[in-house]
Amino acid sequence: MDNPVIIFGAGPLGRSARDIFEGNGNVVYGFLDEDKKLHNTTIDELTVFGATDDDGFLKLIGKKCEAFLAVDDIRLKKGLVRMLLEVRKVQPVNAIHSRVILSPRFILGHGNLIEANAVLGPQSSLGSYAIIQSGAQVGADSVIGDYAHIGPGAVIGTGVTIEDEVFIGAGAVVVSGLKIGKGARIGAGSVVINDIKAGTTVFGNPAKPVG
Repeated sequence: MDNPVIIFGAGPLGRSARDIFEGNGNVVYGFLDEDKKLHNTTIDELTVFGATDDDGFLKLIGKKCEAFLAVDDIRLKKGLVRMLLEVRKVQPVNAIHSRVILSPRFILGHGNLIEANAVLGPQSSLGSYAIIQSGAQVGADSVIGDYAHIGPGAVIGTGVTIEDEVFIGAGAVVVSGLKIGKGARIGAGSVVINDIKAGTTVFGNPAKPVG
């Protein structure tokens, strides 16, 4: 990647993405963020220029800069994706840490954040705009949808289907062959031994619906 990157989101995910890009030898131009209190401030000597809809900086994307979306609010992220695709005619780039173990037979979409020490197995796929945090493991022949969020140290078995917008908390385990429905949420440390229906929140060992 030759162009510098503008990161949307100056929170922890944005700072993680910055470390990944710079560790890979890429230049990070600065941040854009919704929090007005951060505008025109610096975070570790990198400037937060303004809001995520600041046209003065958006017009650089696709010409002189790439974009990366480091936000975990799905509604906000979807709006930013729509803007990049329809207005700027570009896809956000991936941020993949140099210490990720990524099978050459792993299929990867756009705009994903994959942190250090994640392991992504062969014949598996990751959609777009997802977050895979440090130390997470995805077994072979698994499918992870768009806008999914896999927390630190989570373990996804082989042949698992994780649909769009699923959240899996830190240290959770999903055993092989299961299907996790769209928008489901799995609490940290849970062990999932059965399919989870769309929109369901589960917790515990074994994981059971809550709320």
